Amino acid sequence: MEFGATPLFQDVSYVINDKDRIALVGKNGAGKSTMLKIIAGLQQPTSGTVAVSGGSTIGYLPQVMVLSDEHTVREEAEQAFSHISQMQERLDRMNQELADRTDYDSESYMVLVEKFTHESERFQMMGGMNYQAELERTLMGLGFVREDFDRPTREFSGGWRMRIELAKLLLRRPDVLLLDEPTNHLDIESIQWLENFLATKANAVVLVSHDRAFINNITNRTLEISCGRVFDYKVKYDEYVRLRAERREQQLRAYENQQKEIADIKEFIERFRYKPTKAVQVQSRIKQLEKMVPIEVDEVDNSALRLKFPPALRSGDYPLICEGVRKAYGEHVVFHDVDLTIKRGEKVAFVGKNGEGKSTLVKCIMGEIPFEGNLKLGHNVQIGYFAQNQAQLLDGELTVFDTIDRVAKGDIRLKIRDILGAFMFGGEASEKKVKVLSGGERSRLAMIKLLLEPVNFLILDEPTNHLDMRSKDVLKDAIRDFDGTVVVVSHDREFLDGLVSKVYEFGGGLVKEHLGGIYDFLQRKNIESLNDLQKPSLSTSSTMVSSVEEKTGPSNRLSYEQQKEQQKKVRRLEKAVEQCEARIGELEAAVKMLEDQLATPEGAADVSIYERHGALKKQLDEAVNAWEEASLELEEAQS
Repeated sequence: MEFGATPLFQDVSYVINDKDRIALVGKNGAGKSTMLKIIAGLQQPTSGTVAVSGGSTIGYLPQVMVLSDEHTVREEAEQAFSHISQMQERLDRMNQELADRTDYDSESYMVLVEKFTHESERFQMMGGMNYQAELERTLMGLGFVREDFDRPTREFSGGWRMRIELAKLLLRRPDVLLLDEPTNHLDIESIQWLENFLATKANAVVLVSHDRAFINNITNRTLEISCGRVFDYKVKYDEYVRLRAERREQQLRAYENQQKEIADIKEFIERFRYKPTKAVQVQSRIKQLEKMVPIEVDEVDNSALRLKFPPALRSGDYPLICEGVRKAYGEHVVFHDVDLTIKRGEKVAFVGKNGEGKSTLVKCIMGEIPFEGNLKLGHNVQIGYFAQNQAQLLDGELTVFDTIDRVAKGDIRLKIRDILGAFMFGGEASEKKVKVLSGGERSRLAMIKLLLEPVNFLILDEPTNHLDMRSKDVLKDAIRDFDGTVVVVSHDREFLDGLVSKVYEFGGGLVKEHLGGIYDFLQRKNIESLNDLQKPSLSTSSTMVSSVEEKTGPSNRLSYEQQKEQQKKVRRLEKAVEQCEARIGELEAAVKMLEDQLATPEGAADVSIYERHGALKKQLDEAVNAWEEASLELEEAQS
């Protein structure tokens, strides 16, 4: 693929197989999004071919898309099943024709009966009768509630409308799913749901993401675009990072050996160039030099860039105290009775589903919206606040470089180019005017500006949405070294890990404090995701049990008999889950065998195979539902 004279990448060849979970990685500008567009057929390569096997479908979620405002959430999501609706209409027309006609013995009537039977079986096989249930499950998994289904899409923010587009894409069940930064608009709960969906229900997936935990939990293969070529690793991201480091070491050694060999050859040529007795050897060496293929070393930025916040006044011991804080919009109470105290130097996370009040409490702290209750900021508190709308406050007439040059002080001015490069503004990008930047670029620029201002209390609302992995590492290191107080609203587990020492969980109008890091919090909840935070069995009931134990001591715990009964129940449920998994495996193998037969001309003409396939698919859906129910019961029993 060429833009101008320089190829973005060349001689790229690879195959995407069924059930591949591919992480597409590379530095910014390497061509990851372009590669996805080429696979999706939205962009033509300069040369070469992209071959898609017959009947295979491709679904593509870009970072930015044009969204419709004409429908409700349900109607918009139902567009994923437009092919089913069209099939339903055809079946209704054929059914009416069969009812109206009386020439039962004619050949054309029998052809119509056969066609109707064939179409009905296909309709059943494609999930025509139960797609509404799947639609609702998917929308709720992505964070919507039933009350949202009949609301117009124009009432939702851009992030929520992107979720609707993602739901449509997932519901279409394409053979190859191309996702470009899908987690930018999701909270932790929805990310975990999407992880589970992609791991268990998707076919082939090609994923571009800067969320390290997300791609690690999903992918089993890594394609890296580097030096204009693609390197294929049959391992997940973490393992790829290790193998890549080893490969680069080998490249460096080979490069150094080659450079030494070139130097030796050149020295020989120069020494004996004018000696007639050595003319043959000299010509031989010159040809050898011309034939030598230069060894390339992967592009890696090894500059040890560390940012440190400039010194600021020391704040009071308690930068933030909330007592009985409540916020409501009319009848809707966002949160109530919020009591929290943040000490100087603490780094805390606000987590929970979107809409539970994380950003609202931040706005209360900033004094942007009114609230009830008592909220006090400590002595000498200087707040540095990052939210997505901060990007709109930048001066559009300044260049990227000038924007940072105006806030940089002291030695840091010498590192402005390095800092801009770390946040993807290297080279000519630093001379762009702010007014021509995209929303993501403005957010990154606002983040750099904040890093250079003297503050002692940082409040960061989703700071990692538009950052690549290197930029996130730079930001994380800067915050870790920051000696002030930090509140981070984020869904990025990898970013929060090792950064925060306390987690505030927002949900059901309450804000609960949990000591420890983000994975301590998840482990204590006995869940791998935050999907279950709202469930009484996992949150309120377990909290009640622990509070009773605190007050009355261990004597009120389960008796020995009750514990034995509980263990028996867990073992029984574990066995049920295993049986369900085995049953699903058998059915999937049987379905795959029939689908292979249907892919042949003989099989496609055999109506009985369609019947068996439809019956097996129905059994498979039932087995998956049984597995989900058993797994949920097991989680509740274990907790």
